[in-house]
Amino acid sequence: MSSQTGAGARWTRALISLLVILVAFGAAWFIPPRLGLDLSGGTQIVLETQDGPDGTAADSENTDKVVEVLRQRIDRLGVAEANMSRSGENRIIVELPGVQDPAEAAQIVGQTAQLSFHPVLGVGESGGGQGVQAPQGGDFANPPADEARAPSDGEGEAPAEGGGEAPAGGEGGEMTQEEMEEILGGMGGDPGGGGMPQAPAGPPAENPEDVAVTLPDSEGTMLQLGEAAIQGDRVSSAEAGLDQVNRAQWVVNVAFRGEGRDQWQELTGQAACFQEGDPRRRVAIVLDDQVISSPQVTAETACEVGMAGGQTTISGDFNSETAEELAVLIEGGSLPLPVTEVQRQTVGPTLGAAAIEASAIAAILGIAFTALYITVVYRMVGFLASLALAFYTLIAYGALVAISATLTLPGLAGFVLAIGMAIDANVLIFERAREEYQRQQQVYEANKASGMKESDKEGKETGALARRRRRAVPPNLEKAFVQGTQKAWSAVLDTNVTTILAAALLFFFASGTVQGFGVTLSLGTIASMISALVIARVFVEWAVRRTVIKKHPSISGINRIGKVRTWLVEKNPQLMNFRRVGLIVAALIVVTAIAAPLVRDTNLGVEFTGGRVLEYEITGEQDLSIDEARGVISALDFAGSDTAVVQESGDGDLSVRTGDISDTEANGITEAIAEETGGVDLISDELIGPSMGDELRNRALIALGAALALQMIYLAWRFRWSFGVSTMVSLAFNMLLVVALFIWLGKPIDGVFLAAILSVIGFTVNDSVVVFDRVRDEWARDDKSSFTEIANRAILNTLPRTVNTTVGAWIILIFLTFLGGSSLQDFSIAMLVGLSTGVVSTVFVAVPIAIWLQKWDKTPAPHVIKERKAKQKVAAKAARDADDGAVV
Repeated sequence: MSSQTGAGARWTRALISLLVILVAFGAAWFIPPRLGLDLSGGTQIVLETQDGPDGTAADSENTDKVVEVLRQRIDRLGVAEANMSRSGENRIIVELPGVQDPAEAAQIVGQTAQLSFHPVLGVGESGGGQGVQAPQGGDFANPPADEARAPSDGEGEAPAEGGGEAPAGGEGGEMTQEEMEEILGGMGGDPGGGGMPQAPAGPPAENPEDVAVTLPDSEGTMLQLGEAAIQGDRVSSAEAGLDQVNRAQWVVNVAFRGEGRDQWQELTGQAACFQEGDPRRRVAIVLDDQVISSPQVTAETACEVGMAGGQTTISGDFNSETAEELAVLIEGGSLPLPVTEVQRQTVGPTLGAAAIEASAIAAILGIAFTALYITVVYRMVGFLASLALAFYTLIAYGALVAISATLTLPGLAGFVLAIGMAIDANVLIFERAREEYQRQQQVYEANKASGMKESDKEGKETGALARRRRRAVPPNLEKAFVQGTQKAWSAVLDTNVTTILAAALLFFFASGTVQGFGVTLSLGTIASMISALVIARVFVEWAVRRTVIKKHPSISGINRIGKVRTWLVEKNPQLMNFRRVGLIVAALIVVTAIAAPLVRDTNLGVEFTGGRVLEYEITGEQDLSIDEARGVISALDFAGSDTAVVQESGDGDLSVRTGDISDTEANGITEAIAEETGGVDLISDELIGPSMGDELRNRALIALGAALALQMIYLAWRFRWSFGVSTMVSLAFNMLLVVALFIWLGKPIDGVFLAAILSVIGFTVNDSVVVFDRVRDEWARDDKSSFTEIANRAILNTLPRTVNTTVGAWIILIFLTFLGGSSLQDFSIAMLVGLSTGVVSTVFVAVPIAIWLQKWDKTPAPHVIKERKAKQKVAAKAARDADDGAVV
């Protein structure tokens, strides 16, 4: 950290500050924010690719191919601003803004897995047979009497002569559950409609061992299908168009590529050997183990000859929308790998808008009241630091939009919480500046007492006497501030590095919205350093050079040490005399914490256990208590209905947590609650599969373990190994206390709670770093006192800083607790408890353990290292003087 006070250095810092502010303002003005779905509303689905049945590996390369196919399909469906990306080796994150229906979202994405074309070998028994059974209600069942026919000569899209027409079946529109059923279930023929006759139930397969799967058609007839003759990746295109003959009927034109052309000819040639009306004359197009179409081969197709040219036309009772959607299903379904849904989250737009408004209010009030507190404590420099905090908000937001980071609800909390880091840096600098000014004042008074005159009174004197008299220099605010900044630099650096370490662990080990917290906390921490070390310094250096401030230094706020710190130094309470009592109390708390999961059930969030969480806003006029809602859900009699967790969420909202239930069962819960209350709105729906829950839980444990290890390693490198170990024990104690408190209170331990715990770790480390940095500083100047006395003195000198920083963070967290909404309430509570106990654990756990470990820590003491460096410096100077390079 530079200690320069020259005009050039000041102008350089001012220009850097201006440039950073202008760039941040430009980014904030011109680049729109990228809101996460928890703020904008919509659905996020996490898919996991599996190894293909043909041995295709689910690696990053093949997963990228799946992403491209999914993107093409969703783009053709017209979902606005859909976003897809690969996460890790075989995960795909699909974000669908504006899609509020979970069934629709699953339909848009989930129907794009595996496409294949199968021969129909026979008809199985209704409602049974091999393979996959008929879905409830005939969802996505096949039409039995569409036609597949070769294009006319010279026309790539013309249908063959003749063709069956089906009765009215589907209506166009968006891809909803009901319309998809109409698309795939209403295209069949009717014997009385003048078209191709309906395929009757036929004979079973001649060789049952050849049956690969049995799937239902629209009427529940089980079709026995052979092995896939053509895979979906052999489809080159599928387009909706009008019949080229009379331009009156919508058809779907399908083209094959490569081997698919010959495979289609062979498949249709085999089907053509059966009589018209025989189900074995049909070709089944299967998508995700569901038959989306099963056209019959036309009479013009010869046995063992088939349809040449690699093209075919599927006709039926299509309109423009249903034909386009079927074409999308056929073309977009050719994925190289099967996929499974492991997580789904749906958030209503009103919840996101309310969260933004609540967090914005909490941020504004938090900054305002924090600024007021800092101004009261540190006067002018506190007010200038508050102005710098306003620029921190601009810089942090500008950086967020500049790198296109997604702003999530926990991310808003990280954004606001990073204000605490800026406060901490300013408080450290101001306390050090007060010490420097007091030291200058003491030297000045001592020199005056020894007979020296002030330099400004005898400015015209010359010679050695005048120079000696001029040593009685009055204290200087600017010099005190610059030197205080220089001495606080190491503590500021260490506290911010440890916070960024915790944020980085969140980014790499957490998932979804909690990753957003890690990103915004990192950006906010960096912005807070710029705010405190550059912008605030420009403001303060300009202010303390004003004549009015020089004449009235008390206005500045750094001309004297605070009354509380003065009292502590004078009274010198021996806190370390009670260190054994502190450790005994800490041990009792640890025993209570360990007993918590043995006595009470741990309320792990759905992220860690898997399952489904539905949150409702009651819009009807009828009241519904928690017990009544639990009884309503229990009466639904789905798997796990009697163990569903029903809780109040927010202001009268209702939260229902179940196992891994289907969309149909979730809709049943919604309808049952709506019937009892008169109406409900589903404001969020989160589904996480068991495998995803296990992985998130394991990654959370890894993140916590890595946080402790990294903090210990960093502190051992920056200080002494005994300091690192004692800090790690203090962190573990504080973390265990907060976790146990949430278990005793029955609060959920979820991803947002993980973010809170890692933030608590960061702030607790900050306290330890500040104390041990002061221990190192005191120890380097004092080689007479015992380590216990030095540690006690360091605690007393840093306690005011700790209190001021903690109070500033308390103000922000209290506003988040009461104004940030239910989503951030538990986060804020965990942070409030963790911050408070972190201060106590540093004083009565970390420092006492460090005192105990000194008997084994053989690292040279700071004063020894200082003396060694001084001797080396003197020796180096003597060597230069002895060999000055002069030549006679």
